[in-house]
Amino acid sequence: MADLTVLVTGGAGYIGSHAVLALLDAGYRVVVVDNLVTGFAWAVDGRATLVEANIADDTTVRATIRAHAVKAIMHFAGSVVVPESVNDPLKYYRNNTAASRSLLESAVAEGVPHFIFSSTAATYGTPDTETVSETSPTVPINPYGMSKLMTEAMLRDVAAAHPINYAALRYFNVAGADPQGRSGQSTAGATHLIKVAVEAATGKRASVAIFGTDFDTPDGTGVRDYIHVSDLAAAHVAALALLVAEPTKSHTLNAGYGRGFSVNEVLDAVDRVTNVQIVRKPQGRRAGDPAALISDNQAILKTLDWAPARDDLDLIVTDALAWERKLSDQRPERKLSDQA
Repeated sequence: MADLTVLVTGGAGYIGSHAVLALLDAGYRVVVVDNLVTGFAWAVDGRATLVEANIADDTTVRATIRAHAVKAIMHFAGSVVVPESVNDPLKYYRNNTAASRSLLESAVAEGVPHFIFSSTAATYGTPDTETVSETSPTVPINPYGMSKLMTEAMLRDVAAAHPINYAALRYFNVAGADPQGRSGQSTAGATHLIKVAVEAATGKRASVAIFGTDFDTPDGTGVRDYIHVSDLAAAHVAALALLVAEPTKSHTLNAGYGRGFSVNEVLDAVDRVTNVQIVRKPQGRRAGDPAALISDNQAILKTLDWAPARDDLDLIVTDALAWERKLSDQRPERKLSDQA
């Protein structure tokens, strides 16, 4: 089953680079297409082939598919910062929706039979319940979530019209780093809470802002479902195996652990693991932030040959911290603005 070539878009980025590692470790051949605007060439494992290009460059993408006999695409490329999507919606509809359309057209034209899409829990918007399943209403409240939902719709329509099946994985809060230290979250100015917190613990930030302390949650701070990036990468490999085994079926699945931690609980874990007390700065709520967002993950557990291996908050923090310290050894120190 592993004897096929997978094209990974955005494979030089955070989640994509971990998927590349998981695929290679499982015996797949991998070719990465990444324009390196936010990704890093050094993040692509040397066993993979890197093609520096935009996924909307049809000529290069199709030539790459043909040259490497690609039989599956894992699509991670795109823009991911929610506030930026509000300020610059056209960028997100170009980079996420229009570019995905081009990639899908290339896949169909070249006869690629399997497609795995990096979607998001932002497709649910602000749900009425703290736990959401794949059948919960999808009402995005920002262009980022809408751009991903539009791509899901395209996938559904394309799969109905052409011999291609897909899996769309709706991520919750991705965190951590490769346990072997081969990759991690490396983008400067990242907004993910655990990344921000370990930057503060290693002296790169003076404090961490907490956006909202008056939510209807046990401690007043927002509750989120955090999934280790290596578990998420493994879910992609399991999804690919299922698509190959059942070529007429497609799937949309939540990718999370099915339980949540508050902002304060996450910061407590970082304090505990690092033995450093992070300075916390309470701020007002951000518009549109739900009090809690937790996945109902029963479908992914039942559908895929997959189970979390690193479902432990302290373990996620430990791996993120090890990667942050590795980055500190490789780069000059810099102070970053407080955010969470």
